[in-house]
Amino acid sequence: MRIIVDTMGSDKGCAELVSGALDAVREYGVDVTLVGDAKLISPVVEASGIDAEIVDVPAFITMEDDPTSVRSANKNCSMVAAMKLLRQGKGDAAVTAGNTGAAITAATLYVSRIRGIRRAAIGTILPLNGGVILMDSGANVECTPEYLLQFGYMGSIYARSVFKKDRPRVGLLNIGAEETKGDDLRLAAHALLKEASGLNFVGNVEARYVPADAADVIVADGFSGNVMLKAMEGVGLFFASELKAKLKSDFITKIGALLVKKKIYELKKLMDYKEVGGSPLVGISAPVIKAHGSANAYTLKNAIRQAKLYAEGNIISDITANIGSMKIAE
Repeated sequence: MRIIVDTMGSDKGCAELVSGALDAVREYGVDVTLVGDAKLISPVVEASGIDAEIVDVPAFITMEDDPTSVRSANKNCSMVAAMKLLRQGKGDAAVTAGNTGAAITAATLYVSRIRGIRRAAIGTILPLNGGVILMDSGANVECTPEYLLQFGYMGSIYARSVFKKDRPRVGLLNIGAEETKGDDLRLAAHALLKEASGLNFVGNVEARYVPADAADVIVADGFSGNVMLKAMEGVGLFFASELKAKLKSDFITKIGALLVKKKIYELKKLMDYKEVGGSPLVGISAPVIKAHGSANAYTLKNAIRQAKLYAEGNIISDITANIGSMKIAE
């Protein structure tokens, strides 16, 4: 399997992402095509002794650039080049840690959505109770009820592949559990999801119950989904910091920390986004994984693992085969 990696535009720099990609070659047995500035990529590849294809595209889109500039000013950047290679069948999946909005725009424009899918969504796996998929976690700030319906279907198909569950529970992120709660978008989406054929819809889910195994798939617009995701990340960082401070506060707690050191490490690892690596743009017609903008080598390596698993999971073909059941309005 060949993974196309956009090595430019992240916070940590090109060399860091190249190192992560080469680590993935060693660990997962994939081949990689590294897209970016060859002057930065080549020394890292040569030092590793690993055979990797390099596509020299020095230009890149920054985190501050207008995402839609991949249509014009940045149409020759590394991210667009990676998407074009994927569309041409030069790889099985693409990974980028660059500008999120640009990644969504480039994937939609140069790879294309699955026919019949209105909007692709970022399908983030939350490390809760064996895994919860958040659909959407930031791709679509403004949504229609139909978008949320399709997020529910696509999330359910993704969850069946990842979690090996026959009927994943799908919940709608809302301010209350009652059917009458929420704004017009949530009320209309709830009605569609409730009547959706073949979908195991369990109703509205408040954010505080997401960690309590309320559902396997949480459907949300990109704005509220991203707010919840960032809040959870912040709480995790706060908890880790406070726990560390408390365990180092005196001699007794330091002894206790030594006794539970292994379990604390396991908890920290569970809550670390670097372990997941990246999230697929679910609804795009070929596997595209968006890694965190601050991805280091370890994160990028795990993002490539996600790309491999997503490509092998037949998720795209399953979504394509089930378009007819998604009640797409004409």
